Amino acid sequence: MTEPIIDLGPQTRVLARLAEGVTDAQLTDPTPCPELRVRNLLGHLLGLTVAFRDAGRKSLGATTDTNPFGTLPDVGPGWREEFPKVLDELAEVWRDPEAWTGMTRAGGFDLPGEVAGAVAVDELVIHGWDLARATGQAYTPDPAALNACHAFQLASEHDPSRDEIFGPVVPVPDTASVLDHAVGLSGRDPGWSRS
Repeated sequence: MTEPIIDLGPQTRVLARLAEGVTDAQLTDPTPCPELRVRNLLGHLLGLTVAFRDAGRKSLGATTDTNPFGTLPDVGPGWREEFPKVLDELAEVWRDPEAWTGMTRAGGFDLPGEVAGAVAVDELVIHGWDLARATGQAYTPDPAALNACHAFQLASEHDPSRDEIFGPVVPVPDTASVLDHAVGLSGRDPGWSRS
C-alpha cells in the first residue's frame, strides 16, 4: 500500500467548521441520539477522535481501551481549542498508509487498521450529520468520506449484531440522497429535526 485509502482531512475540516458554529446556548439542546445533548455529542466526538488518532498511530492504551458507551461523554472548558487540533492530528495520522495496515485497537476492540479507518470515517460522517441537525447548520460531508461511510453501512446492514451499535435500519425511499441512505442505515431518521 503506497497511499491511504481515504484522506480524512476534508471531513475533519467539515466537522471543525460545524463545531465552530455551535453556540454555548446550544450545548444543552437535544440531538438525533436520544441519550445525548449537544455537549455530550461533542464530548463523544472529541473522545473518538483521540481514540482513532491513537489507533492509527498504534499507540494503544487508555484512549484506545475505553468503552465509548461506559459513561456519558461531556466537553471541558477548553473543547473549542482542543477539538480542531485533535481533528487535524487524526487526519494527519491516517494519511500514513501504515495506519491502514496491521492490527490496532479502538473502543477496547482489536481490529485491522483498515477496519479502524473505515469506522473512523463512518463516525465522522454520521456524527457530523447529528451535530449539524442538532444545531441547525447546513451539512455537506466530504463526498469521498460519505461514499466510504455509505459502503461501510451497507456492508453491515444484515449483520445480526449491528443493532447493538447502530440501531434498526430506518427505511428511506430509493430516490433519497446517499447521505439520507447512510443516515437511515445508521439507525437514524433522516427527517429528524430539533422541533
